[in-house]
Amino acid sequence: MKKLIFLIFFFLGFSVCSQKPHHGFVYISDIDSSIKKELRYLSKNNFIGKPIDGYKNNCIIVTKETALALQKVQKELLKKGLSLKIFDAYRPQQAVNHFVRWAKVLEDTLMKKEYYPNVPKKELFKRGYIASKSGHTRGSTVDLTIIDLKTNKELDMGSPYDFFGIQSHPFYKNITKKQKENRMLLRQVMLTNNFKPYENEWWHFTLRNEPYPKKYFNFPIE
Repeated sequence: MKKLIFLIFFFLGFSVCSQKPHHGFVYISDIDSSIKKELRYLSKNNFIGKPIDGYKNNCIIVTKETALALQKVQKELLKKGLSLKIFDAYRPQQAVNHFVRWAKVLEDTLMKKEYYPNVPKKELFKRGYIASKSGHTRGSTVDLTIIDLKTNKELDMGSPYDFFGIQSHPFYKNITKKQKENRMLLRQVMLTNNFKPYENEWWHFTLRNEPYPKKYFNFPIE
C-alpha cells in the first residue's frame, strides 16, 4: 500500500516531458537529468503573478547545441558540489505577447513590491525590461542560477531572479563580497562554456553561435 501511495504522489507531483520536441530542440532532462529546474512562468511565482501563456508543462526545452553546452557547465559544477538551476529557457512567442499585453495594463501591479518596487510600470518598455521580441524565443537563451547540493539552496546572488532594477546588473557594487563572488562564479563557468552574458541581468545567458539567430518560435512548452 505504501508503495502504491508513493507512486501516485510521484506521478501527480512530477511532470513527464514525453512528447517529441520541435525539430532541433530537446528536453534538457534527456541530456542531463541532474540539472535542476523551477519553471517560474508555469506558476504564479513571477512578475505578473499568473501562469504565462504557452507554458503547459514543467519541462525545460532548448536547442540541442545549448543543452550540450549546459551539460558541460553542469559537469564542472558537480565537481564542486554545486548544480545549475534553470528558471526559464525556450520561451514561446505567445508568452512574450502575454508580457507585452500585461505591461500595457498599468493598473495591474500585483507583484510590483516583489519584482519592480522602484520602477514605474509605465517605464518597463522604455527601460528594456519588457520587449516584443526575446532571445529566449530562439531557443538558445537561458535564465539560471547555481544551487548548493548539500543544502539544496540557491547561492545568494544579491538580488532575486527577474528583479527589475540596477541591483540585477552583474557588476552592481552595493552587494556583499560573497554575493559578488557567486555572480562571478556563474558568469565565469558560463563564459568558459561558450555562453555570452546579458549585461543587465546576472542570470541571463545566450549560447554563442546559436543555431537560430533570427528565428522566433511559438510552439508551446509541453
